[in-house]
Amino acid sequence: MTDTISAPQALSPATGPVPQKLKRSIGVVGGTLLTLSCVTPASTLFVVVPDLFSSLGTWTALTIAIGSLLCIGVAFCYSELGTLIPSAGGEYAMVSTLSGRLAGWLVFVLSLLVVMIVPPVIAMGTADYLAPVVDIPAPAAGAGVMLLATLAGLLDLRANAWITGIFLVLEVVAAGLVAVLGFAHSERGAGALVHGTVAAEVGGTSTVTAMMVVSGLAIALFVTQGFSTAVYLSEELENPRRNVPRTVLATLAISAAVILVPVIAITLGAPDLAALTSGDLGTMVTAWSNSAVGTFVSLCVALAIVNAGIVMVIQNSRVLFASARDKAWPAPVNSALSRLGRFGSPWVATLVVGIPGAAMCFVNLDTLYGVTGVSVTGMYLLVAVAALASRRGAHRETAAWRMPLWPAVPIVLILVFAYILTQQETRYLLWTGGITAVATLYWALYLRPHKETRWLVSIPVDEDDPASAAAPAASA
Repeated sequence: MTDTISAPQALSPATGPVPQKLKRSIGVVGGTLLTLSCVTPASTLFVVVPDLFSSLGTWTALTIAIGSLLCIGVAFCYSELGTLIPSAGGEYAMVSTLSGRLAGWLVFVLSLLVVMIVPPVIAMGTADYLAPVVDIPAPAAGAGVMLLATLAGLLDLRANAWITGIFLVLEVVAAGLVAVLGFAHSERGAGALVHGTVAAEVGGTSTVTAMMVVSGLAIALFVTQGFSTAVYLSEELENPRRNVPRTVLATLAISAAVILVPVIAITLGAPDLAALTSGDLGTMVTAWSNSAVGTFVSLCVALAIVNAGIVMVIQNSRVLFASARDKAWPAPVNSALSRLGRFGSPWVATLVVGIPGAAMCFVNLDTLYGVTGVSVTGMYLLVAVAALASRRGAHRETAAWRMPLWPAVPIVLILVFAYILTQQETRYLLWTGGITAVATLYWALYLRPHKETRWLVSIPVDEDDPASAAAPAASA
């Protein structure tokens, strides 16, 4: 493999000062709360899942279940690579070290697409769930959520873990209440879950095909995508080799259950296929109970969206901080984005994430779900490719959590994700491909010609971890 990052290069870049480290301040409970909040089960359930209901009908639960099973393999890859290469850079640090700088750069661009676009899209959903109390235009509500999340992101990470933990309890309560109401008002048997039908536009029903399910898997993967946040926190988690895999796997299991159980309940309890296909979950909850319960659930969802905004701003700022520390940009930009504030948070990077996110709430983002689905699938594919190299050369001897069934797991993931990409709409592939092409030009014209001083992916040494400090060099 050429142009990969060796351990000495990663730990001590050839130029510039020793990279700044984030402070290890949270354990597995705090990390799980933050990571679960990034998955944001309730806002995903109420904002993203309705789109799946509209296209997949009674097969929505099956599609999410298949996506969750695929994510188990992805979680294995993240757990192994996140403990082998603990960096706030997340995917790009892992892939750069194992598959080369260009592959790492492309993963960075794909992850940046996901983490920059999704928060304002979800934030705009706040308006729908505040409607029982106050009528606010969606762009204004979204911008307000993004600004509030930015202010929270400037605080200490431990404080944010407790803030998001409280919000997380409320959203899990809302999801649980929806599940109880849906099961209590079941209109059809469990057999409906394996018979794909959706309401037709002109009345009656139509059949959901297997190809429609495959196409929907890109969004289904996005539904539980936030479990990967644990690797972004690997520099701030205590004992990362133990806590990163625990956080990744526990978060995936909990989030899949919190999302999938209510989806099954909604599928069984919807009054008819037209109601299910419409995806108007608030109306269904009110019909199952009363307006007071419907208002309570709506407010819990609104808080869940605020919670998601806070965690996503935290995650995104860490990605930008790490990219600046690794010299991905011109020197003045790197200097600004790598500054740490009073509470130990990368405050400039936080503002750069939050303020544009607020502005994006006033932009038409109709195609962003499709672009995000393609980006997530492509990112997972590249991470699986990197996982194939995780036991090559000196990396074989490095202390790390190791996945079972290697290399079968990453090989299967690569084949499945490549096929899923072929089933996506052309316009989403073109949008994502165009952005990736521009990023490749930036690599070719700026980063590669300055490879001695730019894009020096770093893995800060943990002085409290002798195994990290003594990591052997990988062959370049």
